[in-house]
Amino acid sequence: MLRSMFSSLLKASPALWTVPTQPLSSSRLRCHPFSRSTSSRSPADGEESATAAALKLGRLNHVAIAVPDLEASMRLYREVLGAEVSAPADQEEHGVTTVFVQLDNTKIELLHPLGEQSPIANFLRKRPSGGIHHVCVEVNDVRAAVAHLQERGIRVLNSEPKIGAHGNPVVFLHPSSVDGVLLELEEVPCPSA
Repeated sequence: MLRSMFSSLLKASPALWTVPTQPLSSSRLRCHPFSRSTSSRSPADGEESATAAALKLGRLNHVAIAVPDLEASMRLYREVLGAEVSAPADQEEHGVTTVFVQLDNTKIELLHPLGEQSPIANFLRKRPSGGIHHVCVEVNDVRAAVAHLQERGIRVLNSEPKIGAHGNPVVFLHPSSVDGVLLELEEVPCPSA
């Protein structure tokens, strides 16, 4: 029975099961298929728009972890867990120092407060041992995504995008609007062909 079910699935959508024979280039990794609308709604539904197309979520860019001791966390990921760890970079506009831990399929962003007024300092006062701060997902057009979300009542913390740690525009969605998680949207446009 299982064999016939899998056989039917393979016949129904073979493209889903094709394994690439060439390694993925960095541009293919960044240019995700979810960047264009694949809505199952018909045009008769009337709400399909350019902003909906821009909102389709792409790759998981990173998971951010607030850490009380940045040097100790860098040693943990580099020396104990064997990961590639970037140098610390101060993000003054955001009040944090960031370090990126490179993984095969995404990154971990280590966040440490840059001053006592840092939002990460507030986070660590409530959770002294640190923890997951936010999740970042890529979109192709962050301004269109903001417009789309605000039209639908989603609370956007900074409706005017700021430049994030990767040099790209970012916005944050309030946890009360997205299942209790602080969600960062980072604009990572597809390179032109």
